Formats: sequence, C-alpha cells, structure tokens
Amino acid sequence: MKHEAGVEMANSSSVQQQQKDAADQNFDFMFKLLIIGNSSVGKTSFLFRYADDSFTSAFVSTVGIDFKVKTVCRQDKRLKLQIWDTAGQERYRTITTAYYRGAMGFILMYDITNQDSFNSVHDWSTQIKTYSWDNAQVIMVGNKCDMNDEDRTVETEQGQKLADQLGFEFFEASAKDNINVTEVFEKLVDLICDKMSESQDFDPNIGNASKGTRLTDGNADGGSGGCAC
Repeated sequence: MKHEAGVEMANSSSVQQQQKDAADQNFDFMFKLLIIGNSSVGKTSFLFRYADDSFTSAFVSTVGIDFKVKTVCRQDKRLKLQIWDTAGQERYRTITTAYYRGAMGFILMYDITNQDSFNSVHDWSTQIKTYSWDNAQVIMVGNKCDMNDEDRTVETEQGQKLADQLGFEFFEASAKDNINVTEVFEKLVDLICDKMSESQDFDPNIGNASKGTRLTDGNADGGSGGCAC
C-alpha cells in the first residue's frame, strides 16, 4: 500500500510539474521543433525520454500529431521548446506537413535496424525543403543504437555519409538506453540559436515568441522539465 501511495504521489507531482512548465510564460524565445521519420523508428519514445525521462517498449502508433513542452536554458537564454511528434504513416502526411511551417528545427529519424526507414531519409529531407522555413535546422538521428550488431542493417558510416551529403548534423542514439537523447536536442537548440545570431533576416514571428504568445493548435498540458540556470 505504501508503494502504491508513493507512486500516486509521484504521478501527481509529475502532472503538476508538467502543467506548471506548460503554463510558464517566463521565457525569452519559443522554438517549435518537429520529430519526423517513418513509422516505428522510435519518434514517440525519443520524445518521452527527453521530456519525461521515461521509456516503454510497448509500441503505439501516433495518430496524426502530438506535442510536449519543455523549458530549458541554453546560451544564457530561457527557451520554451514546443516539440511535435508526427505520425510516420503516409495517410497522415498531408496533416503533418501542415505543421512544418514555422518549425525552427527538425529531428529526422531512422531506425538503424530498418533499411527502409533509412532509404526514406531522402524523401523526408525533401518534405522539409518543400514545406518548412528556409533556415530551419536539421539533425539526422539513427535511433535504436542499443540493438545488437547482428540486428543492425545501417552502418554508422552510412548514416554519417548521407548526413554529410544532405548537410545535416548526425547522431546515433537510443531512447531505450538514453544514449545521445539530450545531446541531440541540445545540439539542435544551439544550431537554432546560432542561426538566430547570424541571420539578419530572421523572422521574429517564428522564434521570438513574446510572453503572451499562445501555443499553436492545442492546450499546453504536456511536457516537463525546468531551468537549472
């Protein structure tokens, strides 16, 4: 009974923190980020690991699109990240591409044990170029690097070579073992901040969200985290 009570208290505390973080208006910028890639490459698990530090092996296909919110500090700025988890199935493509507009950064993900997901990276890259802001930053991620070598179908060198060709940063990561998850998001945020600093034609309506700016298309009831600075 004590254990169950402790779990309930922990869950209640987590929900309160999520609500507090989502409602927090004390930030310098709000960045809209998208995680894209084929179905079952681990996009949702990757987001949950970063936002909630949780992982489940149960696979539930994302229907349409969902998002979480996390507030972080990078480069002396307090940043609210609105992170969208997109469905990978073709039938949702017209829905998800509508969310590309205004996105400051993309995590383009494939599964290192699934050759088809890697082969689709070019198509996803084309989607970004077609529907997103010209200066959007992209990191290509080979997920599930915790898998055994005999299960791997895409070598690290292949991933790095393709990322270089496309002009993307590259990481291999694992949501399950929490490998390079935070590092991917931190690198993406840093790239966006750097682009903001050097770009004279940066659109303030995209990234420079005022404290009164409302989140797009939904109630901000997801996400967790805080600023330790």
